[in-house]
Amino acid sequence: MASSMAFSAATFFTTTQARTANSNSSFSSPSIPFIKPSSFGSSKSAFFQNGFSLNSSNLPGFVVKPRSFSVNARAATEKTIYDFTVKDIDKKDVPLSKFKGKVLLIVNVASRCGLTSSNYSELARLYEKYKNKGLEVLAFPCNQFGMQEPGSNQEIKQFACTRFKAEFPIFDKVDVNGPFTAPVYQFLKSNAGGFLGDLIKWNFEKFLVDKNGKVVERYPPTTSPFQIEKDIQRLLAA
Repeated sequence: MASSMAFSAATFFTTTQARTANSNSSFSSPSIPFIKPSSFGSSKSAFFQNGFSLNSSNLPGFVVKPRSFSVNARAATEKTIYDFTVKDIDKKDVPLSKFKGKVLLIVNVASRCGLTSSNYSELARLYEKYKNKGLEVLAFPCNQFGMQEPGSNQEIKQFACTRFKAEFPIFDKVDVNGPFTAPVYQFLKSNAGGFLGDLIKWNFEKFLVDKNGKVVERYPPTTSPFQIEKDIQRLLAA
């Protein structure tokens, strides 16, 4: 009897709630609140000061295993990374088809981030180690996170090449989120979901692309390039 009454009450509440929603033209379904990346991207932010560090093991929300997310996205499109043309740091068109048959590590970079020194250094060392074995690192400067890439293309180029001896390709500054997202980043995000869906979280998020131009893995900003080395080796050997 008690269980029957509880069921009736729950049914009444749900039905009443639904009718109220339908009758209220301003009602909208609840959604996940939007979280600005800049709210936790700085090592000085409350996000990190409340017991978090740049060690990805301390960031369970950033442990991304996107393969389960990306199955449907890949099935919905036959595009590969080779279908896109981008501009390099000197504003010259570069068809990404020139990288066919290579393993690509694609990174949105910044010059004034707390992650800059370690990421640029490790990216340069990985590129030097594997460039003759089929690895290309593609760096896309982006100023959307804490305004940490404010310089001109030439300033960015000089910074990366002089300070970190970066020899890998650096491209024109792009947006990776929002209405002006570069088409290549729309492709990358649609083929590799993650924490907060397709939102790029911060500087130095990474995408690994196989020799067929397909996105196979996505890594959060706190994943160092050296942590990706085994995945790179596996794709190079495939």
